[in-house]
Amino acid sequence: MSKKIIILGGNPETGVLVEVANKMGLHTIVIALRPDEPAKKFAKESYDIDGFDIDGIVKVAQDNNVDGVLVGVADILVKPYKEICERLNLPCYATEETIEAFCSKDGYKRYCAEYGVQDIPGIYIKRGEPIRKPDNVDLPLMVKPVDSGGGVGMKICRDEADYIETVQHALKHSKKGVVLVEKYMDSNCDDMAVYYTFKDGVPYLSATYDRLLTRLQGNSSPIALGTVYPSKYTETFVKEVHPKLSKLFEATNVKSGIINVQFFVENGKFYSYDPGFRLQGEAPHIHLLNTNGFDHREMLLNFALTGVFGEPNFAEQNDYYLGGKIACSIWVLLKAGKIETIKGLDSIKSHKNVKYVVERFKQGDTVAPEMVGTERQVLYRIYTVSDSIEECNQTIDDIKNSLTVKDSDGKDMVIEWLRPWNPEDYKFNK
Repeated sequence: MSKKIIILGGNPETGVLVEVANKMGLHTIVIALRPDEPAKKFAKESYDIDGFDIDGIVKVAQDNNVDGVLVGVADILVKPYKEICERLNLPCYATEETIEAFCSKDGYKRYCAEYGVQDIPGIYIKRGEPIRKPDNVDLPLMVKPVDSGGGVGMKICRDEADYIETVQHALKHSKKGVVLVEKYMDSNCDDMAVYYTFKDGVPYLSATYDRLLTRLQGNSSPIALGTVYPSKYTETFVKEVHPKLSKLFEATNVKSGIINVQFFVENGKFYSYDPGFRLQGEAPHIHLLNTNGFDHREMLLNFALTGVFGEPNFAEQNDYYLGGKIACSIWVLLKAGKIETIKGLDSIKSHKNVKYVVERFKQGDTVAPEMVGTERQVLYRIYTVSDSIEECNQTIDDIKNSLTVKDSDGKDMVIEWLRPWNPEDYKFNK
């Protein structure tokens, strides 16, 4: 008989995790509040229950004699995931300390201060407090709820009136009733991220990558146009920041799991922000599967059932330089409107360097205005692996020339395309 697993969350990225679980022969049960959540269409069973309804989810687990529980691609569900696992006495990769440190922006700032990891200067404003500005930080400012993700409730504020209105709005998107106000790191900064695997309490750096953001969407939070692996900052990061982050990780008592941490780099200085202690929308695990041969999704699903994370030879498989390959994710961002036609997807999927495509919309769907400025405006995430940075740039060009997306007026819906990477930045000595 198939082992049964509950997967928390219903977004398209979680749907990919459900598909992997199905291929492993597991009986998948997806729990998410809305009946139309994309991940539910892949599940053997699904329930329309809020991810924070601990009692309701525990009852489903007990009634179905489930063998494991796992959170999908949703930061806010890591805490209930831990509570559900504890009630059911099932394996869980989260600890009290990891939830405090990585599942809210305020907790992470406290840990950064304690372990010497530079974060972005800013302040917190709680519901009911007077709205003030940070000392020694001028407008523009970035406002974000401390406990939401994917760009929801985030905005760049460039004047006083807009700032006050935005803080009031952002507080409505925070379950905690707390908003973080930070220095806005503008287009002069570079944006990079690092991705770690924890096995038996050891933090292994598994990937580094640079992000290119669109800044054509006014004051909404900038969204990625694409990423390239390894990051041009890999060597500097390993030397300057990795030792501090490793000490921070140790303090959280984490033994198993994965984490993604983002950084702005300004004048050679790393500013840490936005940790994600779970599978990512960016999905570095897809690139790692296609270069290093291990799959974090399978590792997490097996852990949920057995409490064992990863194979004994993981350390030998792990290589953040990806064996000399260049991996790239291309995000196709859409303007608001109805998608009348999509052409070129089959051509993209058959490209020799394209390994996977995450599809979030189809022909006939509508991109609502409120989706713009969040990751919900992503049409596709296209994952490529090339032998060189030059070949990677050619692949980006091939994809751009293949795909057309038109609205009902016949206008192009793609906001902006990923630009080629500078080849001189990606010549690694390793």
